Amino acid sequence: MPPLRFAANLAWLFQEEATLPRRMEAAARAGFRAAELSFPYACGAADLRAAADRAGLELVLLNTPPGNQEKGDMGLGAVPGRQHEFREALALAVKYAKDLKCPRIHIMAGRMPFGAEREAVSAEMEATFVENLKYAADILAQENLVGLLEPINSRITDPQYFLTTPQQAAAILKKVGSPNLKLQLDIFHCQIMDGNLTRNLETYFPIIGHIQIAQVPTRHEPSSAGELNFPYLFQLLESRNYCGYVGCEYKPQEDTLKGLIWLREYWESHGLQHGGS
Repeated sequence: MPPLRFAANLAWLFQEEATLPRRMEAAARAGFRAAELSFPYACGAADLRAAADRAGLELVLLNTPPGNQEKGDMGLGAVPGRQHEFREALALAVKYAKDLKCPRIHIMAGRMPFGAEREAVSAEMEATFVENLKYAADILAQENLVGLLEPINSRITDPQYFLTTPQQAAAILKKVGSPNLKLQLDIFHCQIMDGNLTRNLETYFPIIGHIQIAQVPTRHEPSSAGELNFPYLFQLLESRNYCGYVGCEYKPQEDTLKGLIWLREYWESHGLQHGGS
């Protein structure tokens, strides 16, 4: 069983550093060999690529641009009437992914209109998402990139987000029918919406393209007190020979580096040295 490979999400970890290049350096010093960038668009792609090369980091995930966050956007994939904006956002994400040598793009679904009932808008938003995903799948295939769909819980994190469960994501992926689109399973969101993690991981494992972790309900380190037994979940993923990355998308309780004792213990328990190598 291969040991898991962990990636630091630099939108959450190493916030002690003000810039993405400096967070890359900090992540590398802490032993990470991979990183997620979430929204890297305020920095030049060439500068980020150079910083990643200096740090020896593989960049493994970025998100499509969210849209106008001041007006409440959090992605455009399922938002009716904004297909042109979605295509522009996708084009920018693809450009960054190519320049950064990042093979995965999380295609953000977006939010329902404020005050709308989910049942009233679900069909139209799903149809829009399927249309946009079919377009995206063709573009991504040309560039040898993978698109990811991430359900985000509507109970704590974002009540208006359209895509909320792995069941919903799997149904949409089936309708699109593109092999280069996968499920991004964030265990934090999945536990809040559905629980039953063992069965869900086994059920959706064939379509999982990326995994993220955080403790529930605090969204702190996996070693913090909470609902989830991460040593068990890590063993489960190992037993399935999961060879993708596990993104560390959590809010450190205190200092990022101090909170990484769980990761150092994982490496040591698997006979690995600094950085899991």
